[in-house]
Order: sequence, then structure tokens, then C-alpha cells
Amino acid sequence: MTKEVEHEITVQAPATEVYRLIAEVENWPRIFPPTVYVDHVERGENEERIRIWATANGEVKNWTSRRTLDPEALRITFRQEVSAPPVASMGGTWIIEPLSEGESRIRLLHDYRAIDDDPENLKWIDEAVDRNSRSELAALKTNVELAHAAAEVTFSFEDTIRVNGSAKDLFDFINEADRWQERLPHVATVRLEEVSPGLQILEMDTRAKDGSTHTTKSYRVCFPHHRIAYKQVTLPALMTLHTGYWTFAETEDGVAASSQHTVVLNTENITRVLGPDAGVAEAREYVRTALSTNSRATLGHAKNYAEQQH
Repeated sequence: MTKEVEHEITVQAPATEVYRLIAEVENWPRIFPPTVYVDHVERGENEERIRIWATANGEVKNWTSRRTLDPEALRITFRQEVSAPPVASMGGTWIIEPLSEGESRIRLLHDYRAIDDDPENLKWIDEAVDRNSRSELAALKTNVELAHAAAEVTFSFEDTIRVNGSAKDLFDFINEADRWQERLPHVATVRLEEVSPGLQILEMDTRAKDGSTHTTKSYRVCFPHHRIAYKQVTLPALMTLHTGYWTFAETEDGVAASSQHTVVLNTENITRVLGPDAGVAEAREYVRTALSTNSRATLGHAKNYAEQQH
């Protein structure tokens, strides 16, 4: 027996913008707090398969979904390829309806079945879908409105260096973060937990130039030997979001090793952290310099390591 339910919420953002944020999966770590990383397995014009890594009750899980995109009707249908017990099948539709130029309604439809149509299992799924849909839509409302309003405080940048070594050695250096304490001068302590192959929880204390240390926690998804993506979940005062990835691309003259960051500034804390005269431009410069300094230092040590193995 298939059960069908619907949840909805109204948001202060244009319907086409809301559709775009949900359709472009690279936005998901920004608009869905539990999402760590999403990538495409297959991609056609309006059909795609995506892999999603997300936290649930402090654990990171991943699954694959098929999606059909309809930009004309502002609809996206989705279906999990393999559902986790007690769910036998799970799918649904996002429908975005314009209410006015700057306001829209998001409707989230689900249809699902329990294994063996077990009534206890169905009740468990009912509760999980209801709870998750409500919290997902509430978070989506907050984050879509923020993303729409925060265009000028959202920015990305990348640092790249050339390395005369192999992508595998560079990947290993970044992947083996449990050894950073001995390998990187700005890292004071490290706690690395590999939840399952390629899925990591990284906590570390890093030293700033003034000698102070601060603790960061990130979830990392590692793809040997070319990419490590992460989402930082403990954020310093000047950021409300920090995601990024390390990439290692073989070229004709060695390897291009890059560190990319996407940041949303926390405007409420700018004057408290940087003084009464500081604004968005100063905060942007400060955050970019801090992140870039650490990335470049780490890339430099990775380069030395890889070139010594060569």
C-alpha cells in the first residue's frame, strides 16, 4: 500500500530563484543543514542521478536518487534508487508556486511504502517523513531567504599550485589528516574518525598567527585520488557557512593541486570581531586571507611531501 502525504511552506523569494536553488545540487550544503555533499552520477537534459551525503542524528549516510527536472512547471520529481529498511520505496515531488514577484509556496509531496506493508513500520515512516519534511522546509525557508538576500555576502575562491609529483601522493597527504599534527605547523591537535571508507569526521585545533588556537569540525567525503569535499560544522564568528574541496588534477607538467572555499559571511558579528569601522569588504578580505593562508600552507607541505616521494 502506497501512502501519499504533502507538506508546504511560504517563502519570501521569487519562485524561479527557489527552483534554481533546489535544482542545482551544488547549493544543497548551503540550503539543507544536514547535507554534506552532493554529486552527479549521471546527467541528461532533464534526467539525472545524484548521490547525497547527509547527517542523520549525528551519523553520515549516503544514498542515490533519480530526479526529473521540469523548469517550465517549476517541478522536480525524485525517487530513491535503494531505500533503507523499513522503507520499501520512497519518492516525491517538489512543486514551487509563485504567489507574487517576491513570494512563493514550496510544496513537498512524498509517496512511500513500508516493507511487507507492516503497520508498525508504516507508522515509523509516517513520523520520520512528517518530522523531516517539517524541519527540512523550515530550514529551507530560512536558508533560501538567506541565500536570496545574501548574494553579496556569499563568495567562493580557489588557490592552485603546480606540483612535480603524483595526484595519489597529494591526495594521501590531505586524506591522512590524522598525521597533520606532525606534518603541519599550524595544526596543534587532530581527531580523525573514518566512519566508513572515504567518509570522515575531522576535528582539529589550529594555531593563528597571534598564538591563539581555535577548534574546527568538518565532515569530509573523499574520492581517491582526485577530490576531497568537506563541510565545516563548527563555524567561527565571521561565517554562517563554510564548504570547500581539495582537487588534484594530472596535467602535462605535473599536478594542479587546488583548494576551493565557499563562504557566507555572518554580518551580525563583523563590527564585534573587526571593530566599529569594518564592513562587508573588510570581513571578506579578512576571511579570505585567513582561509587562503592555511590552504596555501597545507598545499605547500603537500607539495614537498609529494615531490619527495617522486
